[in-house]
Amino acid sequence: MASFKTVKVGVVQATPALFDLEKSVELTISWIERAAQEHCQLLLFPESFIPCYPRGLTFDAIVGRRTDKGRDMWLDYWSNSLEAPSAHTHRIGEAVREAGLFTALGVTERDPIGGTLHCSLLYFGPDGSLLGKHRKLKPTGLERYIWGESDGSSLVSFNTNLGTIGGLICWENYMPLARMAMYQKGVDIYLAPTADARDSWQATMQHIALEGRCFVLASNQVVQKSDYPERYQAELADEPELMSRGGSVIISPMGEILAGPLWNGEGLLTAELDFATLAKSKLDFDCVGHYSRPDVFTFDAVNQPPTVKL
Repeated sequence: MASFKTVKVGVVQATPALFDLEKSVELTISWIERAAQEHCQLLLFPESFIPCYPRGLTFDAIVGRRTDKGRDMWLDYWSNSLEAPSAHTHRIGEAVREAGLFTALGVTERDPIGGTLHCSLLYFGPDGSLLGKHRKLKPTGLERYIWGESDGSSLVSFNTNLGTIGGLICWENYMPLARMAMYQKGVDIYLAPTADARDSWQATMQHIALEGRCFVLASNQVVQKSDYPERYQAELADEPELMSRGGSVIISPMGEILAGPLWNGEGLLTAELDFATLAKSKLDFDCVGHYSRPDVFTFDAVNQPPTVKL
């Protein structure tokens, strides 16, 4: 009988060092070191862990007009975002190399040409190399004011000794065709960093696990109003004290919760992914196999790159 591997994975739920790039990098490194102590082979961070998801801030957005206040807030966020590659990603990569674990890190990334910001998921190999990045295809709501859009060229996936890894950011996971682009790559471990702390997000993650017949790792920040710098407290006066309660979770291809959901506090969720479960889940459903009906449906993701084989 065939033997099947197991992979130990970790999901970070933590409070970032909001609007502080240097401290955010140090904090990221500390979680990587903690995951290594737990013998994780793969680690996922939340959406825009560096420098933060700017929940509750308006950037003084007014239709048809921009203000000096909004530009100053944008400059603060822009200045604390990182470029990839850069000296900051090199520092993180060194920590990844020492830990020896595959790492996916949610950041706000500053494009060195022009300066547009993107909500990105950076992928580091266990040797510390920056393997690639996924930029959010469609920011949601007021996110569109601060983040640019991406295209199919960042729908990346990686064939590793842990399995095929890929994923989408936050509400991209509500885009059926974006999910299909990942499924068609044969993703075994599906990463879903998010800023969505609603109970309904758990149902979405279970649906994706069942639909894609893949392991799903979902990671969110936990943030209180008091975590924001003093300069933003007046802006947040009407926000609740607990602004993001987390909800990070790890789910099997059969929709079973393996770890979490974690609410209202920081932590490192871990789980052993049994690839025998992955194989058994394909008996009755495989959306890119015996359930795909290519005689009826056709699908193509424009400019999606081939899966990187490592």
